[in-house]
Amino acid sequence: MYESTGPRMARGDFGGIRCEACLEHTPEADVGDHVVVHVGSAITTVDETEAVRALAVPRAMPDAVAGEPLPAGTPTEESG
Repeated sequence: MYESTGPRMARGDFGGIRCEACLEHTPEADVGDHVVVHVGSAITTVDETEAVRALAVPRAMPDAVAGEPLPAGTPTEESG
């Protein structure tokens, strides 16, 4: 969180991507808390366990996609 003359704001880090978020919809959020951010606004607070779990999902996506077969009829480089 940081001082602002407007709405309550915070700077955060989402897997190495730094962002700013408005905290007006989460008055309970405090320094060190984890929040879910959607379109620049924190929409809820979560505990550390949930935050770690949520960050694991996008990190696992490349591995999941690489290991799955393409649906039938999907064009590939070989099929042109």
